[in-house]
Amino acid sequence: MKMQRYSVRKILLAIVIYAALTAAALLLALYLLTGNVTLVLCGLLLTAALFAWGAVFLKFFQKKLSEFTDSLCRTLDGMIDGSEKPDMDFDAETSLSRISHRLERLYNIMQASHCKIKDEKAELQSLISDISHQTKTPIANLKMVNDTLLTRTMPEEKQREFLQAMGSQLDKLDFLIQAMVKTSRLETGIITLEKKQALFADTLTIAVNGVLATMEKKKIALSVNCPEKLMLFHDSRWTAEALYNLLDNAVKYTPAGGSISVSVHEWEMYLKVDVTDTGKGISESEQGAIFKRFYREEAVHDIDGIGIGLYLAREIITMQGGYIKVTSTAPKGSTFSVFLPKK
Repeated sequence: MKMQRYSVRKILLAIVIYAALTAAALLLALYLLTGNVTLVLCGLLLTAALFAWGAVFLKFFQKKLSEFTDSLCRTLDGMIDGSEKPDMDFDAETSLSRISHRLERLYNIMQASHCKIKDEKAELQSLISDISHQTKTPIANLKMVNDTLLTRTMPEEKQREFLQAMGSQLDKLDFLIQAMVKTSRLETGIITLEKKQALFADTLTIAVNGVLATMEKKKIALSVNCPEKLMLFHDSRWTAEALYNLLDNAVKYTPAGGSISVSVHEWEMYLKVDVTDTGKGISESEQGAIFKRFYREEAVHDIDGIGIGLYLAREIITMQGGYIKVTSTAPKGSTFSVFLPKK
């Protein structure tokens, strides 16, 4: 441990001094034993030659060590800046090569961490931008209605209409915040899915119950075909959330008097759930984008919604090892198919 306190130069100087003293002691002992001056001179010359070659070697070693130290410092500076990857000599089997291998591993870890931080920063900026965009309209509407109620005199019936409008905007804000909280918790891993064997009919019932009131208002007919005793290894709560979002999406875009059907099919490896509506359908050019967060078609901006339901549904199903696909031919309606692994 004490050796670590001394510099390389001091250690080398101590080695030279001890070697010189040892050589002098040996030569003196040789002279005392033999009394041969010539033999002692030869020994002295041999020692001097060894010291000369040792000095050359030490000079060379010090130079190489200095070059390696400078190179290591430059490499570390480049790694810190993220602009330089360590040079690797895979054929070399030296201590310096082993250090290079570890430097490359460290560089790769740093780069992966840097990319992850960059992606998380971009995701956070995107989320903040989305929140700002989505909350701007309902907040502006609430301020306008509030200012109107405070500055204008109107009959009680008109006031009730304005208060109902405020309630509608508050409901929209509440739904938006709840949806974003669910999404962020799933994405960041705060909430983990707990899969276990459960009756799939119970899961589907929870999802359907969430849209019955809205369907009744629009007089939309519903048909459900699901085996009663079908067991599936899944997270019942979050799967019901995903299916509810698909059903809610179908109800929104199905005109009054239309119909929605839900059918469950057992395949060898997957359970397939089809949610089919008689809405306006989705054009082929839009089908690749509808699962993006906050994405909505230009043609449906007059219908209530924030464009997060399909995104959340896909995240939930994907986290369980499944996937969702859509088939649609405008204007004949759409079918969203959910595939959940049976094991």
